[in-house]
Amino acid sequence: MFEKTGYISYGACGLPYFVGGLIDEPEDLVAVSVEEMAGKRDIQVLIHTQVISIDRDKKSVVARTLHSGEETTYRYTFLVIATGATPIIPAIEGLKTQGVCVLRTVEDGIRMKALARQSSRVCIIGGGFIGLELAEGLTRLNKRITLVEALDRLLPMLPTSFSDLVKQTLESHGVEVRLGSAIMKIVEEGGRVTSVIDANQKSIAADMVVLSVGVRPASSLGAEAGLLLGFKDGIVVDDQQRTSDKAIWACGDCVQMHHMITKKPTHVPLGTTANKMGRVAGSVIGGESVRFPGVLGSQVTKVFDLYIAATGLSFEEALKEGYAAKQASITKSDRASYYPGGKSNHINLVFEEKSGRLLGAQAVGSESVAGRINTLVACITAGFTLEQVNSLDLVYAPPVAPVYDPILIAANQAMKLV
Repeated sequence: MFEKTGYISYGACGLPYFVGGLIDEPEDLVAVSVEEMAGKRDIQVLIHTQVISIDRDKKSVVARTLHSGEETTYRYTFLVIATGATPIIPAIEGLKTQGVCVLRTVEDGIRMKALARQSSRVCIIGGGFIGLELAEGLTRLNKRITLVEALDRLLPMLPTSFSDLVKQTLESHGVEVRLGSAIMKIVEEGGRVTSVIDANQKSIAADMVVLSVGVRPASSLGAEAGLLLGFKDGIVVDDQQRTSDKAIWACGDCVQMHHMITKKPTHVPLGTTANKMGRVAGSVIGGESVRFPGVLGSQVTKVFDLYIAATGLSFEEALKEGYAAKQASITKSDRASYYPGGKSNHINLVFEEKSGRLLGAQAVGSESVAGRINTLVACITAGFTLEQVNSLDLVYAPPVAPVYDPILIAANQAMKLV
């Protein structure tokens, strides 16, 4: 196993919480260390080692030891490419200024955490999940945060009213949110960031800038080897993660994925997806006949006290894909109305107008929205209609759900539009 950085088998999704101080040490993010991989699993791991080329005819790779520059050729019978994704770097003047950072690897997290200690005002460029999680974490470190998003709302997979709740939550905790704004220039003094300038020539004071505008497949190694690329230049694989070369597999964020609803290529870089793909690739190489079914884009996060979850198609995506789609939203307490401590769940269902087939779901509210979206993931995977969702025999007890669960209320409301 070759790894360019110094860490393997770590939870990248935990990096914002490491930067924000909820997780103390970078090693806390590691599931299996290099030593455990060698000692318990008999797998040789070469860290700080980058594979720079693949020779498909000779079935070999050239790996470079980054500390020394030494290059070594290794032969393979089977090869797995799991190079992940690379951050998208926007065209902004002054990107090489000290104080500008990205968050992708553990080393990125260590650098960002150290930089945050020396900073007081942070500009986060990009309002996706990572940007929002960093906004929360850095706010808890008493940093003044300005979150800049080029789109006119946060998290466009959500209904507008849900996006507004996310914005309100951020602002209620002191985060300044600027929508429909693009940063054009980073201003420095003495080699250090002092501010950023947006497209309207407005200045935002900042001594730290975080680039969080998304990622793209890290597929250049496969491309240079002549492997077939597809959506967003992800490596094309079949449902057993095999590439266009029968001796090479690829998995994780570097590959093109298959959407379970639209049946079209997509790219949804998530840790759960990467883990499942890796298991499929390893199992197939080991002689098993297993397949990866595709993705729905199921995701969840929290921003301060607001939990956000979604799966399947948003309303806009459903229309773009040609579905005669409708949507229905409800707000309902996550507990019986008379039981103390209840919080609102806002649930939106996206469905086909005639058949009533469920196409997607989004929710914001209390921690319980994650479980409710997971239930709807199962419904979408099984091809349920709204009527079938409405017939689910869901649990009820005053401390955990009202007699009619918010899922049932949402399905019943949606059925009125079919």
